[in-house]
Amino acid sequence: MKTVYLDNNATTRVAPEVVEATLPYLQEFYGNPSSMHTFGGQVGAKIREARQQVASLLGADPEEIIFTSCGTESDNTAILSALRTQPGKKRVITSRVEHPAVKALCERLGKEGISVIEISVDKEGNLDLDEYRKNLTPDTAIVSLMWANNETGVIFPIEEAASLAKERGIYVHTDAVQAVGKIPINMKENAIDMLSLSGHKLHAPKGIGVLYVRKGTPFSPFLIGGHQEKGRRGGTENTPYIVALGKATELAASNLQTENTRVRNLRDKLENALIQSVPNSRINGNRTNRLPNTTNISFEFIEGEGILLLMDEFGICASSGSACTSGSLQPSHVLRAMGVPFTMAHGSVRFSLSVYNTEEEIDFVIEKLPPIIARLRELSPYWKEGQAGGVCTTASGNAG
Repeated sequence: MKTVYLDNNATTRVAPEVVEATLPYLQEFYGNPSSMHTFGGQVGAKIREARQQVASLLGADPEEIIFTSCGTESDNTAILSALRTQPGKKRVITSRVEHPAVKALCERLGKEGISVIEISVDKEGNLDLDEYRKNLTPDTAIVSLMWANNETGVIFPIEEAASLAKERGIYVHTDAVQAVGKIPINMKENAIDMLSLSGHKLHAPKGIGVLYVRKGTPFSPFLIGGHQEKGRRGGTENTPYIVALGKATELAASNLQTENTRVRNLRDKLENALIQSVPNSRINGNRTNRLPNTTNISFEFIEGEGILLLMDEFGICASSGSACTSGSLQPSHVLRAMGVPFTMAHGSVRFSLSVYNTEEEIDFVIEKLPPIIARLRELSPYWKEGQAGGVCTTASGNAG
């Protein structure tokens, strides 16, 4: 059975070109990049090349790139660094729809005496900029807002938010894990101080990430050890995966147009067909201002987990909400923050595409999913109650 993989916001396949670039540094070139001898020195040169490749995708300078183990480490490092370098400031501003890498850390900080402000979003997942402005107070150490939401794909006005914060002398971090490689980013054209990305979201292996730190930004390391990363992140560099990430960012730069044309068109075809063929379904999130590869669709009166299980029988892979929150019986915190009705939020499915998806795969999902929804609704007492009440007769979508 063929796998139709539409869960690319959870993780991506490693690109063949990335595997090819990585293998020599797992087998032949295994020297320590910090060594004085030529054998290790050639490995150090390859790390410098990868740093340049990452910087090029971000519109940054190579010395602003710190290699980490993942997006979570990068997020934690950025927020904790801002607090440590500004001991007189005990306030963090974030949003109600952040990834657990930021949300869980902020919850812990709140228990340790840090004031954490979560900015609201509207029903389409857009950040409440008025509420944000009102909360930019002098005692704020850092603003940490995602560039694009991992569940809905909604893009925040992070560049505007950064400018507003910088006018008040507040540092800004963005979790750009979902945005990098899908939309253009140029750090020379914004006021963002720190940015996180994760390799496995853009066709590199799991276990490698980056924290961008703008020149002149005060910084306190999270991992204390040797002189690696100019003393900003201790530990011998993960050379094979750094090389992999460098190649992946090079590919991402070349695929940006494809992401925003062919991938976007496939996404639109999928969601338009499902909304038209399945009654009482809706798209969650702003339909215009979002990532080109992501759609989050709710099917009323059924459970998202049931949909995933039946799709899995056909080899179709997607997510119910976020992979990082799966296993919970509660609707996603993102959909709750958006005010998605309870009967809709439970039946949400996120489809996230990549450049490797084909039109034939999308057609297959369009063929198989509506009967799955119908089958589950036949078994749902809530659906039957809704039909008796006269509310389940027409297809609906969020016009966004």
